[in-house]
Amino acid sequence: MKRRVLFLIVFLVSLVAVFGQEGNAGPETYPLFSFLHDVGGHLYWDPLGRKGLISTSSHILSFSLESPVAYLDYRTPVKAAFTERNGTIFLTDETKDRLLSLLEEERGPRIAAIILDPGHGGKDPGTIGTHALSDGKKLVLQEKDVVLSISLRLRELLENAYPDKRIFLTRESDRYLSLEERTEFANTVLSDYREDAVLFISIHANASLNRKAKGFEVWYLPEDYRRTVVDPKEVEAEEVFPILNSMKEEELFVEGALLARMISDGLDATIGKVSPNRGLKAEKWYVVRNARMPAVLVEVGFVTEPEEARLLSSPAYLQDIARGLYNGVARFIEHYESLSF
Repeated sequence: MKRRVLFLIVFLVSLVAVFGQEGNAGPETYPLFSFLHDVGGHLYWDPLGRKGLISTSSHILSFSLESPVAYLDYRTPVKAAFTERNGTIFLTDETKDRLLSLLEEERGPRIAAIILDPGHGGKDPGTIGTHALSDGKKLVLQEKDVVLSISLRLRELLENAYPDKRIFLTRESDRYLSLEERTEFANTVLSDYREDAVLFISIHANASLNRKAKGFEVWYLPEDYRRTVVDPKEVEAEEVFPILNSMKEEELFVEGALLARMISDGLDATIGKVSPNRGLKAEKWYVVRNARMPAVLVEVGFVTEPEEARLLSSPAYLQDIARGLYNGVARFIEHYESLSF
């Protein structure tokens, strides 16, 4: 909650002292109070910076009293003139008409793409588990192989269920990718879908010196981790950048935490009887903190625990994991696309 109030003061329509009296503004201006009522919007106002954000069910408009340009949905510049007289904010009739047509365009939220990131690969096998089998043979399990198989299965499930969405893999074969390459790929995909959302799911397997450790866990970014998630080049009005970035940070944290919980629940339903749910955890993993979208990292089990390693070597069990991941993602998509922004 502290993060919100550092930059934003939520506008309350009942505060007459701020917007209650229209005053003598002249025939060519329109009070912001009335405009908010017209569009069904709310105002987030920074009195020190003399700038604000108007949020409607479909759009966000940022503006400043010092700038002739407002920004629609963080990126589209719009000519707009706002003024203040006697503590009341007005906009010109020309600005009112222009913004009304833009803000009244309905556009529901949509997830356009999902990026699956099978960890490790190529020269980097990830964690390795070696176990003796009852027939005298050895089971050698490499993380890179386990997570690639799960990711390919998950992609198939998602593509069959969502033909309107693009499903990407950072790697589709046994090849090495650096962490930087993975997030660069993800953010490039994001830039291709400016008007929609993109999800990032990094899939890994665990290991421990304690050979009894087992179970799955889902990680998301800590709430107090500060980062830049809005490209400064896309915000011409420098003074509104901190507000836009803070709002986007909050949005991505909430969405990432919710995605993590839904994936955890999905896995619990499909493999929870044989693999303990180790819960949700927060950590600033490289790929999670550098992907500018809702992002999680999933540890599907321990290759070092004999029983779980045998399960992870079973195609049927890997399909169960993929199904659990799919169920969590599907639930998040249903939730996200039912929202009104």
